[in-house]
Order: sequence, then C-alpha cells, then structure tokens
Amino acid sequence: MNTDSDRTRVTQRGGPQFRPVAALGLLYFAAFFFVFGLLLVVPELAEVLETMPPGPEQQVAAREAVHEAIRPRLPFALGLALLATAAGARFKLLPGFRF
Repeated sequence: MNTDSDRTRVTQRGGPQFRPVAALGLLYFAAFFFVFGLLLVVPELAEVLETMPPGPEQQVAAREAVHEAIRPRLPFALGLALLATAAGARFKLLPGFRF
C-alpha cells in the first residue's frame, strides 16, 4: 500500500523525514513583521532623532514617537507580513519553505 508520495517522505533508515514547515513559516512571518514594522516607524524615529539633542529626553521622546506611530500601523505590518510569507511560499522564494 505504499504510494510514491509515501516513499519520498521516508529516509534511508526507514523513518519519516523531518520537515519543519510550520516552524519555518512562523519564523519567516516574524522576520517579515519585524522588517515591515521597522520600515513603517523609521520616518518618525528619524524625525525625533534629528530634531532633539542627544540625551535621556531624546530617548523618551523617541520611545513615545515609536509607540504612537506603530499603534495605527500595526495591522498594516501584520497584513504585509502575512502577504509576504504567503507569496514567498506560493512562488517558492523562501528557502526550506515549500509546499
């Protein structure tokens, strides 16, 4: 009852082959989310860093600017990360993440 697809998933020793598709998918999604979130916040952060002198006040202002900027843009970062992960999987662009 072995089919061709069953034989391709078995290693030389006869055990099943480990394929971490779910773990890789989560890692790619998290990486894309981090990149897109950072790209959406960088303009506000750069503005704060250019306008204020270095010091503790600048750190507080930068933190507040990032929090205020990311809240309304968080759904966009999530959507872009999901879209990039799905497109990468669909077009086989992400290493190790193939269906």
